[in-house]
Amino acid sequence: MTDTASQPQGQPARVQAGAFLTLHYRLGGATGDVVNTFGGKPSTLTLGMGELAPVLEEKIIGLAEGERASFALPAGAAFSERNPELVQWVARKLLDEQGDPDEQYAVGEVVEFPTPDGEGSYAGAVVQVRDDGAVLFDFNHPLAGQPVTFEVEIIGII
Repeated sequence: MTDTASQPQGQPARVQAGAFLTLHYRLGGATGDVVNTFGGKPSTLTLGMGELAPVLEEKIIGLAEGERASFALPAGAAFSERNPELVQWVARKLLDEQGDPDEQYAVGEVVEFPTPDGEGSYAGAVVQVRDDGAVLFDFNHPLAGQPVTFEVEIIGII
């Protein structure tokens, strides 16, 4: 957390590990933006809680409240390289058990799945749908293996 009592008089607070932040941010790659909160409602998060990739958190440590910055990260640095093993067929029977049996899957759609422990979720993008109803999902992050632009504006630090 930022200790505002130790900030020099008149100096803005700076982002530190564990800080609770209100911010706007944009994540983009070769195919465009994946997340962009500029022009909309800002995000709130706590550093170190896994809400941003660790490399992105490292980039904003030390930024001042009110500061805006942009970072270019090389391919694979933010979300690793693409893993071909994360492109998998899922049988229609399993999809029906996990969700709505009447669901129709379309190429490009992102589908959320519960983790085995039921505590979280993960997502996959539909790549192909077979005649038997099986669906090929890509569970890689949409920016995996791409250079990433990370733009951030720190609105508030608690």
